[in-house]
Amino acid sequence: MTAAPAPVGLILGAAVWADGPSPTLRRRSLHGAGLYHQGMVQHLICCGGLGRFPPTEAAVIGSVLLAQGVPLDRISLEDRSTNTRGNLRLALPILHELGTRHVLIITDWYHAPRARLIARRLGLTATSSSPPLTGANPKQQIKSALREIPAYLLAWVRF
Repeated sequence: MTAAPAPVGLILGAAVWADGPSPTLRRRSLHGAGLYHQGMVQHLICCGGLGRFPPTEAAVIGSVLLAQGVPLDRISLEDRSTNTRGNLRLALPILHELGTRHVLIITDWYHAPRARLIARRLGLTATSSSPPLTGANPKQQIKSALREIPAYLLAWVRF
């Protein structure tokens, strides 16, 4: 019996600050690199378009991955999306090229349930993995978790 290939990791975007990746974006990117090196994912798709500051979220994630030793041929950029649904929807053509619909969504714990829901509604087989909260701002984590409650309900009803 042959083991199933590792899923493709989708690193969901977060803010790029004027001086580089936000702590959230950095945590997600480093976690994705670690999962790649552990053999938990075979390829990483960096998701996120241009926010307030250039470059795109996807480009910043890709730079972090390269600095962490992830080979360029194992990184793809989805650099047009501006929200979670867009991250996942615009990653679909890349997943098609890679020949899979099995994804491991890499995002924060509070965001993962909604991201999995949207991915599954788009026809993906989705699990998730969240980075440790090392260095995370507790107040920001609570604020983000509270914001996810109505966002999840809206996604559940809408999609």
